[in-house]
Order: sequence, then structure tokens, then C-alpha cells
Amino acid sequence: MKLVTVLMLTALPLYCYAGIGCDLMNDVVNMTIHPDVSVTEYMSSVQDFSPSEETEKAFEFMKECFLHKSRETLENVLELQQTIYSSFWCAPY
Repeated sequence: MKLVTVLMLTALPLYCYAGIGCDLMNDVVNMTIHPDVSVTEYMSSVQDFSPSEETEKAFEFMKECFLHKSRETLENVLELQQTIYSSFWCAPY
């Protein structure tokens, strides 16, 4: 799970560097991390980004992983997210 989280969050600067979809990506990441968003609610929100059943299962797995984390861990992930967003590569966007 930690590896998946790190890989997902390290890909954000590259996505932001392209200059498209940063707000959309930010919303999806926040919904993934937020403990009050249910799996059903999350899946309905990311349905447009799920071209296959395998992708849908991956989204569901990712959300369930975050639901089982402590508040402290989730706060640390949010802090990491903000560090990435304010990085040299994402700062202009």
C-alpha cells in the first residue's frame, strides 16, 4: 500500500507539468484520502475514469486501503500531497 501511495503521489507533478487536469486530479486524490467518503460514493465519482473492470477494482482497492488508515497517517498523506503541489514542477500550475 505504501508503494502504491508513493507512486501515485510522485506521478502528480508530472500530471501537473502537463498543465491539464490538476484541479480534477486534486479532487480525486482528496476523495481517495478523505475518510468520510464511502466506497460507493467514491466509485460513482470516479466512474468516468474507469475504462475497465480491472481499473474499477483498483480504484476500489485504493479507497479501501485509505479507509483502514489512522487519521494521523491520512494527515501525513495530505501533507505530502501539499509538498508535492508546492514543488518546483507544480508551483507554476
